[in-house]
Amino acid sequence: MAAQVGKLTISLPKNLITFADEIANEQNISRSKLIAECLREMADKRMIAEMEEGYKAMAEENRRLAEQFLPIVVETWPKWGSRV
Repeated sequence: MAAQVGKLTISLPKNLITFADEIANEQNISRSKLIAECLREMADKRMIAEMEEGYKAMAEENRRLAEQFLPIVVETWPKWGSRV
């Protein structure tokens, strides 16, 4: 399925326009595609950072729950208590 495309007019410093043109020419893509790819990469990095933050929070929560329930596990399954 094709993504919907919108138009956007932006102002950039001339040195960035020149740089964008150089990179776009090297990669044989349009300026628009170059900017879209840069924004997509930034969005991906943000999503990965948010996921890492979530995984770290869940790891801490899982650690806390394991510590909380360990005495119950040891009491319920004495055989496991000798491994702790």
